[in-house]
Amino acid sequence: MPPLAQVLKSNAAFTPKSSKPVALFLGGTSGIGRAMATRFAHYTKGEAHIVVVGRNQQAAQATISSFPSKTSSEFVECDATLMKNVGATTSSLLSRLPRLNLLVLSPGFFSVFAGREETSEGIDKKLALLYYARWRFVHDLMPLLRNAADASEEAKVYSVLGAGTGCKIDLEDLGLKKLYGAVKAAMTAATYTDLAMEKFSADNPSVQFTHAFPGLVRTPMMLPRHWLLKPFAPLVTMASYPFTVSPEVRVRLNSHSSSSSFVGLRRIPTLGIVRLEARFHAQGCKGRRYWL
Repeated sequence: MPPLAQVLKSNAAFTPKSSKPVALFLGGTSGIGRAMATRFAHYTKGEAHIVVVGRNQQAAQATISSFPSKTSSEFVECDATLMKNVGATTSSLLSRLPRLNLLVLSPGFFSVFAGREETSEGIDKKLALLYYARWRFVHDLMPLLRNAADASEEAKVYSVLGAGTGCKIDLEDLGLKKLYGAVKAAMTAATYTDLAMEKFSADNPSVQFTHAFPGLVRTPMMLPRHWLLKPFAPLVTMASYPFTVSPEVRVRLNSHSSSSSFVGLRRIPTLGIVRLEARFHAQGCKGRRYWL
C-alpha cells in the first residue's frame, strides 16, 4: 500500500483524460459511495457530470451539496433491490447519456444474524444489492463505457465489496434458498463478483475493472436495521471505533486506485495490496450458471 502522503499527492495531481468526465455512483447517497462521489467531484474541480443513484432523495441532495458549485449533477431514484427498477433506470440512462467514464458500485447493508428476506422477484435483498443490481448496472451500461473507451477516455468500473473474502459456491443453490446466512450471503456475493468481473473484463479489454474490499468502514450500513435494535446504534458505533475507519480516510486509498490508468481486471483486498494472480475461490469454477 502506498504511503498516505504519496496517495494524497497522487490524488491531488489526478487529471482525467476527458474534459468533462461522466461518473455514476450507485449507492452514492451514503457511506463510502458518498465519500467517493464527493472526492471525485473535488478532484475534477467540478468539471464533471455526476449521477447519484439511490433511494433517498434527501440524502442524495446532501451528497450533491458537497460538490463544487459548478459541478453538473443529478439524482436518479432507484430501489436497486428490484431488478425491474434497475432495468428502468439503466434504460433511461442509456437513452440520454453519451458515454460513461466511471461506474462506482457500493449499495448494500450490513447484517450478521438476519435471515433471508426475499423480494417480490424471488431474490434475497442482500444478494440483490451486493450482486444482482451491480451486475445489471455493469451489463446494461457497458455500451456507454465502450463509448468512452473508443474515444480514448477513461472507462472504469469500481465495485466496493469484498475482494479476497469470498467462499466456495454451491452451484445447486446459487440463490441461497436452501441454506442461508447473512455472512454467507456476503461472502457468496464476493465470489460471484469475482466471476462476473473476470467475464466482463475478458469481453471488454479496453475497460478497467476493479473489485475492492475497503475493510470495516464506519457507515450507516453497519448500524442495526431492526426497530428494536436501533436505540443501540450509538453503542454499536462506539464499540466499532477500534476496528473501523471513516469513509473519508478509506476513500483516499480507493480514489488513488480508481485514478490509476491500469486496464484489465484487478482485485484489491483491505490493505490496498493489488492482487492480480491470487488464489480466489472463483478460480477454477466452471460453467456460466452464476450469470442467472
